[in-house]
Amino acid sequence: MEKNETILRTIVHATSCCWLNTKYCSIFRRKSMIPRKAPRDKYRAVWLIFFILGLGTLLPWNFFMTATMYFRSRLKDPSADTESGTMGNGSAAGVDSRSILESKFNNLMTLCAMVPLLIMSCLNSFLHQRVPQKVRITGSLVVILVVFLLTAIIVKVELEPLHFFAITIVKIVCINSFGAVLQGSLFGMAGLLPTSYTAPIMSGQGLAGTFAAFSMICALASGSELQDSAFGYFITACLVILLAIVSYLVLPKMEFFQYYQEKNSNSTSHCDNKMDLMKEGRTQTANMLFLLKFIWLTAISVCFAFTVTIGVFPAVTADVRSTIANGGAWDTYFIPVSCFLLFNVMDWAGRSLTAVCMWPGKNSKLLPFLLMARLIFVPLFMLCNVQPRSNLPVFFSHDAWFISFMILFAFSNGYLASLCMCFGPKKVEPSEAETAGAIMAFFLSLGLALGASISFVFRGLV
Repeated sequence: MEKNETILRTIVHATSCCWLNTKYCSIFRRKSMIPRKAPRDKYRAVWLIFFILGLGTLLPWNFFMTATMYFRSRLKDPSADTESGTMGNGSAAGVDSRSILESKFNNLMTLCAMVPLLIMSCLNSFLHQRVPQKVRITGSLVVILVVFLLTAIIVKVELEPLHFFAITIVKIVCINSFGAVLQGSLFGMAGLLPTSYTAPIMSGQGLAGTFAAFSMICALASGSELQDSAFGYFITACLVILLAIVSYLVLPKMEFFQYYQEKNSNSTSHCDNKMDLMKEGRTQTANMLFLLKFIWLTAISVCFAFTVTIGVFPAVTADVRSTIANGGAWDTYFIPVSCFLLFNVMDWAGRSLTAVCMWPGKNSKLLPFLLMARLIFVPLFMLCNVQPRSNLPVFFSHDAWFISFMILFAFSNGYLASLCMCFGPKKVEPSEAETAGAIMAFFLSLGLALGASISFVFRGLV
């Protein structure tokens, strides 16, 4: 009898312990599932870091693009009787006295930049989940830094025009390949944060062009030899890229960034839909196609925006000549100021405006319509004083026409394209935001590549 009572007490005690353990475990699970309040971005540090990373993303390409005067000077035919340090765009209007390498450099530079950008953006869309984020971003920045150091060294090395051209093209391919990985990874990372944190990337990219154009103007104004100015120009780019590397290494230590990284990890690991997709055996490609159902219109819109932009800038716009300079100083500064600096300042203004205004909304049909309307800028620029020309008449000869078109063209590009990049990742679930950001970056690169390809047609029609 006593033995039975002992057994009964043991069973009751074990049952009560199990019940208590289950109760406390349940309470603990419920508490752990309660979302903690998002910390504040102190001193806007994370916003500033994304701004610097955006600056580092497009700064390399913009430094190459705005240094066309230096590159063309190295590609001149040594036997040609041309003046050192000029823009190298021909003598008399309608007569092209440039060498083949010099005359085709703008188009080839853009094409050799945008095609690798497209290919690597595509690869990044598929591989971003397999290669660690830190490796992709830090590795890309380091490679770009090394290429720019090499570029600065080559400034001091005498090379034949053909050899210089080949090395320059290889560097452009290299910079834009790793720049595509960097850009796609950055937009994917920003997709995990609130919508407003895509804006600093776009704003930073806009400043990259402004900074590059302003640096080139300062180099021209210094009165130094062209090669000495170019050396300082490329060293400046190296310092900015180094700053971007340091900024990224600091980012994971920010509490605000850590919170959204953990939130995304928890969302991904506990998402029932994710588990269902894995059970069904859906591949990553199928998952990306699934996401395209939600963001296809926004993706095509950003693609079209950059197709129009790169189609005429800089292949057509960089060949516009001033009609009021009459051989004065304005003739030297016309393209650096009116084309490159003005475009980048207004593009930056448009990108920055999205930080305070996001009209029209993410589901508005007006946004694609406004982007389609930008197609009008193609004939407008072609009818400006582009030299040399052989087909179309000059209809807008005065400098004021070109400057007015450039202001509207650049501002609309920056603002409307930034809206697309901000809205894309927010049309899907938070756990899919990084993949959506990578897809948007791919379509952005696709637009750049298409624009680079069609630039040959637009320039040839003039």
